Amino acid sequence: MFHHLRQDINSIIERDPAARNAWEVLTCYPGLQAIVMHRWASWCWWHRMKWLGRFISYLARIITGIEIHPGATMGRRVFIDHGFGVVIGETAEVGDDCTIYQGVTLGGTSLHTGTKRHPTLARGVIVGAGAKVLGGFTVGEYAKVGSNAVLLKPVPAGATAVGNPAHIVQKDVLGATVNLFSAYGVTPNGDDPLSKALHGLIDHAVKQEQQIERILATMKAAGLQCQGVPECDKLNSDQLNKLVE
Repeated sequence: MFHHLRQDINSIIERDPAARNAWEVLTCYPGLQAIVMHRWASWCWWHRMKWLGRFISYLARIITGIEIHPGATMGRRVFIDHGFGVVIGETAEVGDDCTIYQGVTLGGTSLHTGTKRHPTLARGVIVGAGAKVLGGFTVGEYAKVGSNAVLLKPVPAGATAVGNPAHIVQKDVLGATVNLFSAYGVTPNGDDPLSKALHGLIDHAVKQEQQIERILATMKAAGLQCQGVPECDKLNSDQLNKLVE
């Protein structure tokens, strides 16, 4: 137990620049305290003392503001940063070296007991503040879920998901992301694919408009008139691109 505690403290110091020493982490970090109390609650839960496990979980919520069901599986070196408002459901599984920020929900979308209702976070996953991961699917190793995302489907290893509903923004080579820590699930220079698609459509429409104008000008110079073609306003690509930024 103390070996795991030392690992947890060291991992927090490595990932949080505000952490100055082990004593401060042990006494002032509710995420660490919630993990320790979850281990007590989980031991009771799996040794047929379910009420006691739930009661310890309840006390942990009062003390830390973090609710972890005693039936949830928590890996080693999990860092719950700030932590207030974090909710982790009964069948959730959180892998080693995961980072979870405040306001995160690992929730279920099914009311059937005995089934896998909550998500699985593989090793190294980062879930940004306020994100909701809902359902019995898997978020792959070293994937990132952006702040305030609502994730309803699996995420491949090394990918980043943002938005509501969340969609894949970027998929990295797994080996390139192992040592890359991304606070709050934010990926530098990670453009939203929907925004990129809209920008592309706008630019394409402007180019088509220019081509049509050239065709009409060429036909007019050749003495060919196009009857019944109504005039229309020209696309303002700059204005449209600003709307989808």
